[in-house]
Amino acid sequence: METKKLAFILSSKSEIETQNICGGEYKMEKFYLEMPSLERKNQIIDYVNEFALYNSETNGMGSLRKILEGYTFEQALEMCLRMQDEEYAKKLGRCQSKTFLLIRENDDRITGAINVRWNLPESMKQFGGNIGYGIRPTERRKGYNKINLYLGLIEAQKLGLNLVMLDCDVNNLGSVKTMQALDGKLERTEVDPSDGILTSVYWFDVNETIDKYQNVFKKCIK
Repeated sequence: METKKLAFILSSKSEIETQNICGGEYKMEKFYLEMPSLERKNQIIDYVNEFALYNSETNGMGSLRKILEGYTFEQALEMCLRMQDEEYAKKLGRCQSKTFLLIRENDDRITGAINVRWNLPESMKQFGGNIGYGIRPTERRKGYNKINLYLGLIEAQKLGLNLVMLDCDVNNLGSVKTMQALDGKLERTEVDPSDGILTSVYWFDVNETIDKYQNVFKKCIK
């Protein structure tokens, strides 16, 4: 009897945690990652412009942010997709990367973006790291970035990355909570010399994190 009670408590705890992450107790939502494409041109432009409207950092969208610098959508999209190519990335003084859009299946809305990077230069091994992510301003404080990061770790796993590094401004409490929620290990907190901001650096064991939180996220990812 006691064993059954314990199993029920653990199951209930998992259900509550899933509900909190996936949009609340009565509104189960599903999400998936998708590569940017011409088919989503208007949605992507709307997504990028929302960051400018709210004067918000354009984290996670990779070269799509070039739209805000006067590039056409087609130019920004080409740059974004070509960043997977090592030679192309090196010509721009960058590392290889893949950018994904976080899509909410229920209403087909772009709710966030995540940029997964590999073959990092030494400078990005200190600050910058393997993953940058963001949620559009009007969809924040809903737990979506946890889903975004979990799906991003799955993409990192596909690329053969076993350990990944992420960082954030110590005052970015939303990002800090996201990394801690997925058991990111704080390595250090130092001033990033590139911008003078006190920055926390976290590490994730990709396979371990994916396995550990599989049951938490399985109900809210497609």
